Amino acid sequence: MGFKWMNMLLFCALFVVGAMAAAPKKPMDVPFGRNYENSWAPDHVKYFNGGSEIQLFLDNRTGTGFQSKGSYLFGHFAMHIKMVAGDSAGTVTAFYLSSQNNEHDEIDFEFLGNKTGEPYVVQTNVYTGGKGDKEQRIYLWFDPTKDYHTYSVLWNLHQIVFFVDEYPIRTFKNSKDLGVKFPFDQPMKIYSSLWEADDWATRGGLEKIDWSNAPFVASYKGFHIDGCEASVNAKYCSNQGKEWWDQKEFQDLDKQQWRLLRRVRDKYTIYNYCTDKKRFATMPKECRRNRDVPRKSSKKSP
Repeated sequence: MGFKWMNMLLFCALFVVGAMAAAPKKPMDVPFGRNYENSWAPDHVKYFNGGSEIQLFLDNRTGTGFQSKGSYLFGHFAMHIKMVAGDSAGTVTAFYLSSQNNEHDEIDFEFLGNKTGEPYVVQTNVYTGGKGDKEQRIYLWFDPTKDYHTYSVLWNLHQIVFFVDEYPIRTFKNSKDLGVKFPFDQPMKIYSSLWEADDWATRGGLEKIDWSNAPFVASYKGFHIDGCEASVNAKYCSNQGKEWWDQKEFQDLDKQQWRLLRRVRDKYTIYNYCTDKKRFATMPKECRRNRDVPRKSSKKSP
């Protein structure tokens, strides 16, 4: 059976299961300027339909990016993105949260471009106290350049969940009782950018960017933020425990969501730091709690 047909069958199976699973509130689409502002290279951003849709451009002079106007402690953050089409090798489209100090916390989506016809790779990572090294990579089971898809983060005191559309692709549980740091007291801004990283992004840097294909274009809409806004120096959310994302049903995935996550991992994982014995002689403590021990081990390094 061909790769595309296998993807289609898995997608249908995931949809049936996913329809029964609890999910975060549906993102509310708003214009770009409601929540965000350009952060660099404003001449490489185009606005459409009153700012309800924007495009970022990357050429051999510069990429560009934007950031949220506010900083947040916990919440739900979503973006509809259509990725760079064609030969996108060497490009990175990033959507992430980050605090602003030396020992920063960070929650990352990075979409790694590829040669024409090859599947996109999604890399996720979590930084705590300035330290990351928690990379996971999956192939997407659809072409993210054809249509908009929704990429979102649910972050509360109990867990961080990465979603692609309604499907959880990763969870990072609060494991402070195991001595593992968890982002809980550093407000973060939300960022997105399009930039060149051909020294590592595609096949470990083997595939270089082809500037004859420039400009590279990523399209955005949605710009959803539903979070507890806080000053950059705040240590807690003033509404802690009262927001919808704090409630019991969002403190863990339910059985159907765990099943969804397991199917995505088993079919599409290409790298998981939890199984990389060259980097970690002993499996990191948080991996079993996050159920990050795939039934099919991944051997490739990031």
